[in-house]
Amino acid sequence: MAPPPPPPPPPPPDDRTTAERPGTDRPFEIVPSVLPADFATLGAECAALEAAGVDRIQFDIMDGRFVPNLTFGPDVVAAVRPHCSVRFEAHLMVHEPDWMFEPFVAAGCDLLIVHAESVLHLHRALGKVREAGAAAAVAICPATPISAVTHVLDLVDMVLVMTVNPGFGGQDYIATMEPKIAELRRHVDDHGLDVDIEVDGGISSATVAGAASAGANVLVAGSALYRDSEGLAHAVSELRSLAEQTR
Repeated sequence: MAPPPPPPPPPPPDDRTTAERPGTDRPFEIVPSVLPADFATLGAECAALEAAGVDRIQFDIMDGRFVPNLTFGPDVVAAVRPHCSVRFEAHLMVHEPDWMFEPFVAAGCDLLIVHAESVLHLHRALGKVREAGAAAAVAICPATPISAVTHVLDLVDMVLVMTVNPGFGGQDYIATMEPKIAELRRHVDDHGLDVDIEVDGGISSATVAGAASAGANVLVAGSALYRDSEGLAHAVSELRSLAEQTR
């Protein structure tokens, strides 16, 4: 009887893991949204976030037109600014927000995020952010491909990939955004760009590793921070630790 044929050689190493989960060596930043905070004591709420160790604070600015919700304007941000020293960013979920740039910079925001879908001339809008004296970032909704922003990456310090549809807090994380995050991270790294990738929407202890391993390094959390039974400092520390474990 002939000997059995030798077993087939092992398959070549599967490099899809690296391609799909490029990760990042950029520092991780934990950025809370103040949407779940008590607006009646917003100054104290932001001081508590700073004490908990956040890297900066995000103000979600909604106009009831670009998104079906209303929040607050630059006067509220200006009133909060004296209560803490951590950096502020304004996520402008606003139709054609150019007129808001200077007021929000004057209120104390040094990073303004403009939605690619909200403006007719994105390149011009991002240039105006810089003219107003702030760092510029661009955001894309879940249905928007990265091709919408690849030609303005020279104008921005950060790209925000939304992991929910903008307009409301407390929504479920859309895990199918992770390939888009990875695609953007590969593009940024391949072109040698100094650009952070932020994710916003449904970030929690259960989802942060997926976003971080896909290549995001700025992690916006809202409801998950405020729901933590051990407090804000524990929530911030846990998110940072879980992100760093993906390296």
